[in-house]
Amino acid sequence: MLICVSPSFGSYGNKMNGKAFSEGVVWDLGGQDRLRTSWATYYRGTHAVIAVIDSTDRARIGIMKEELFRLLGHEDLQHSVILVFANKQDLKDAMSPAEITDALSLHSIKNHDWHIQACCAINGEGLYDGLGWIAQRVTGKAPS
Repeated sequence: MLICVSPSFGSYGNKMNGKAFSEGVVWDLGGQDRLRTSWATYYRGTHAVIAVIDSTDRARIGIMKEELFRLLGHEDLQHSVILVFANKQDLKDAMSPAEITDALSLHSIKNHDWHIQACCAINGEGLYDGLGWIAQRVTGKAPS
C-alpha cells in the first residue's frame, strides 16, 4: 500500500475512483484562517465532509468546533454526512475519539449523520474504515 501524507497548502481537487466509490472529486481545503472564507465555493453538490483533527492539538480543538458548526449551517451542506478523522492516534499524547467527540460536541449534531474514526495517516490505519463508512452512507451499500 502506498500512502502519501502532506499538509494542505491552499485548495486542490483530485479525482477518486475505487472499490468504495464511483468516480468523484475530493477537495482538500486548507484550514488556515485566510483560506476559510473560500470554503463555501466548494460546498455545492457535496455528499460528505471529512474533518481531519490533529488529536494532539488540544489548543485549537475549540477553533475546529467553531468551524465545523459554521460549515454545518451552510444550506449547500444540509444533506451531507460528516466524518471526523481523529488523526495521530499513534502518538501517546493524542486525545481519544471519545475526548474529541466531547470537545467538538458531536452528539449535539442532529441534522447530519456523523462518525468519528480513529486513524493514523502515516500508516493508513483507520482511513479505509472511515471512507467505507462514507461510501455506505452516500451510496447506500457497503464497500466490497
